Amino acid sequence: MQAAQSLLEFAARSGVRACFANPGTSEMHLVAALDSAPAIRPVLCLFEGIATGAADGYGRMLRQPALTLLHLGPGLANGIANLHNAYRARTPILSLIGDHATYHRANDPPLASDIAALAQPVSKWLKTAATAEDLVALAAEGLDAARRDGPAALILPADIAWSEVAPRAVSVTTPPPADASWTKCIDDAARSLGPTAVILLGGRFLSSRACAAAERVAARTGAQVFVETFPTRMERGAGRARLKRLPYLSEMAVALLAHAQTIVLAGAAEPVAFFALPDRATRLAPPTTRFIELVKPGGETEAALEALAEAVGAKTGPISGAELLAPLPNTDARLDPMGFAQVIAATLPHNAIVSDESNTLGLYAFDAAAGAPPHDWLTLTGGSIGQGLPLATGAAIACPDRRVLALEADGSALYTIQALWTQAREGLNVTNVILNNRAYAILKLEMMRTGVSAQTEAAKELFDLDRPSIDFTSLAAGFGVRGERVSTLHGLAGALRRSYSISGPTLIEAMF
Repeated sequence: MQAAQSLLEFAARSGVRACFANPGTSEMHLVAALDSAPAIRPVLCLFEGIATGAADGYGRMLRQPALTLLHLGPGLANGIANLHNAYRARTPILSLIGDHATYHRANDPPLASDIAALAQPVSKWLKTAATAEDLVALAAEGLDAARRDGPAALILPADIAWSEVAPRAVSVTTPPPADASWTKCIDDAARSLGPTAVILLGGRFLSSRACAAAERVAARTGAQVFVETFPTRMERGAGRARLKRLPYLSEMAVALLAHAQTIVLAGAAEPVAFFALPDRATRLAPPTTRFIELVKPGGETEAALEALAEAVGAKTGPISGAELLAPLPNTDARLDPMGFAQVIAATLPHNAIVSDESNTLGLYAFDAAAGAPPHDWLTLTGGSIGQGLPLATGAAIACPDRRVLALEADGSALYTIQALWTQAREGLNVTNVILNNRAYAILKLEMMRTGVSAQTEAAKELFDLDRPSIDFTSLAAGFGVRGERVSTLHGLAGALRRSYSISGPTLIEAMF
């Protein structure tokens, strides 16, 4: 077991502090070796999609890799949806994926599969350990790649993990410096900014300083600023820049960008539609638009945007940060999307973390919270649903002193509802708000956008979730989480305030 022990001890020395796991027989020596690395917190998840989503939330908040421990190809396959989201977010994660012993592969055992082929589309770096001697060197390479580029995967055959051969020693390396290639085009970007220009922000982390610099540039030059539709992590709230996201609906985004002769990309990719739809554009900017890549997609934006602000003469200046919201008046009005958003904003605790997978009913929550106390907002970067509850779980482990609010659609919640059990077991301060309209409402919207104007009988069967209705408060209780159901704005405000006043996880089922 010396090889597995050496790997985990090296990971701990490298700053890894959590391992989100759903292991199997081929990972037993890694499980046993965790005792040799007590700095790494083992977190059991009841489904691999919880483990990968939690590692995503953890990595977004700490900006350091977590480990996931996954069982062979089928275990990896169960976690791929949230690895896809992490891949799009470029979150630092190192997945340790067990494999059959090297000499057993030829027997084609029942759980054998092409693990590398499964892992490749969601891995920025991928290697298979061939010898015990190289194991720690591969771990070092994987951790470096994860910090630099995003999710990495190390496939570890069981006999290499249980080997008593000591891997060659490797020194812990310091994280690579942020890419500063933006210095080459800063003058071009500065000269190109004006009323017909747009700055599109993205990247792993939109700090309040980065957003403030972008807003100062816009105020000085007349350019518009948008944040990519699904930002990985964004600092916002009262006293901070009030920036708009590019709309999800392609027709709205096209209208906003119609005037853009130049788009400066700061950590964002060229904007494209999520889906191709009949008679709608797939590229959102006009075909004549000139793009200037200030920071590569997923890159660090703060230094580049502050340099751009200085280049246009906007090194300092006021920002448009909204004032704190007044408390929402008590009302027995039934929940509606706008009222829901106002209650969320009015009750949000200081320094909260919001994991947003609220889809249609939470449409207004992001904008409403612009004037709430300072907070971080995390979104569904890759569009693969079932992210919100695991993401909140990992964020809470990364930041135990902060309240995490998960805004979760009912249909999406059912993909990874088991995350509640991990929250209860770990005593995490997560408030899970389930927006229950008993339907996959986003699919109804998308069906209309494809040109089908009336819901068919088949669509009703495939989109509605009310036969039978799902009782989320009972599900929460079954996982050891306190839950309550609300249907009015007053009821929601009270439930949120009660949740924030106590430690541990809670669930609020908001009935629309």
